[in-house]
Amino acid sequence: MKVLVVGANGQIGKHLVSFIQDSDSLKAKAMIRKAEQATYFKDLGAETALVDLEDDIEPIAKAAEDVDAIVFTAGSGPHTGKDKTIMIDLDGAVKTIEAAKKAGVKRFVMISSFDTRRQAIQDAPESFAPYVAAKHYADEWLKRTDLDYTIIHPGGLTNDEGTGKVNIATDVEIDKVPREDIARVIVASLENEKTIGKEFQVVKGSTPVKDAVDAITK
Repeated sequence: MKVLVVGANGQIGKHLVSFIQDSDSLKAKAMIRKAEQATYFKDLGAETALVDLEDDIEPIAKAAEDVDAIVFTAGSGPHTGKDKTIMIDLDGAVKTIEAAKKAGVKRFVMISSFDTRRQAIQDAPESFAPYVAAKHYADEWLKRTDLDYTIIHPGGLTNDEGTGKVNIATDVEIDKVPREDIARVIVASLENEKTIGKEFQVVKGSTPVKDAVDAITK
């Protein structure tokens, strides 16, 4: 399975491309915004596509023409304003969903926020609410398509070294989770067709990633 990683140069994205390239059943195509970012991925043996997520749908669809799945890991980051939150976390996500449909790619994995339900927007601090709202509507857009989606809701992301163990459920108590382990969860989700149509929260835990993903699909 060839996987287009949108937001490949991000912290989750870099881990993900590396893990995909180490997989026997997957290979990565890294979607990047700047040409100078390509070297990292070429050194991993991964193909690259130079696309700015703030462009129109067509360039994203063209990048997706030869892939079997898309993973949306892009995010505006904590130091940008509400404008970038709208342009990346909402519009960028929706454009990628529409690009998948245009390119005929059915499998789509969305990396969302920990809780994007309507009440979470109301409960969020004022500075964080726009981000939650953007993720909420992007998730809803995806769920209303006929794509084979999986939505992953990570807890508080850290750059700690991954443990390869997590806690996954529809609802878990909020906690932190290494970005490296979220990348492992994405790979396990791509390799398990039973994750299609599922959404779940992920935090650090004591269950090996594959076992935790398999358990959520039962």
